[in-house]
Amino acid sequence: MAQTDETPMTIYLFLPNIIDYLRIIFALIAFYYMPMDPLIASVFYLSSGLLDAFDGHVARAFNQCSKLGGMLDMLIDRVTTMCLCAALCHFYPRYMFLFQLSMGIDIMSHWFHLHSSLLKGAASHKVLDLSDNFILRHYYHNKYILFTMCAANELFYCMLYLCYFTPGPTLLSIGWLTVGLWQLILYICAPLSFVKTGISVVHLVAACQKMAIIDVTERAKLKEKAT
Repeated sequence: MAQTDETPMTIYLFLPNIIDYLRIIFALIAFYYMPMDPLIASVFYLSSGLLDAFDGHVARAFNQCSKLGGMLDMLIDRVTTMCLCAALCHFYPRYMFLFQLSMGIDIMSHWFHLHSSLLKGAASHKVLDLSDNFILRHYYHNKYILFTMCAANELFYCMLYLCYFTPGPTLLSIGWLTVGLWQLILYICAPLSFVKTGISVVHLVAACQKMAIIDVTERAKLKEKAT
């Protein structure tokens, strides 16, 4: 049996996990300032999201991948986005149902996908077999697509939040038409955010199908043992 000097505390102090703790701190600061200072809130919120691009690279570079880190990574992503959507429900009550729908799809798709992947023996919810869904395979295995879609989604919600207070520095002003920086980023990111929600629906359907297949396989094994 292989010997190791690692303890649970060692795992807690892995560099990628420390990055995740910093993400939590930044997110909490953002949530605290959301009602009163949109600029500070946005800077810390986006900084928390930006750090998400580094924890995985650090984990692989220092051979510090862990199940704790994988859970932290996914849950911090989900919780921060959900908390921002909760704020948007307050600022844009007319669109509350759409924000609630977005949150529900996001949580359900990732929860089902995570558990179906782990039950199939995958090391991470971002690792898929070549036989899996074409869209999800390219979404997760192409780091540029994954980063672009995730960044656009976070920017979309963050710009919605900022635009409630101000459209941002004026970029264009022609008669009645005025476009601010935050508005421009919002318009650019909106289509990508909608596509990402569509991918989450595919996520959910594919994960439910995998769970059903696992159930069929396990029930068949039980029947074989019973006979």
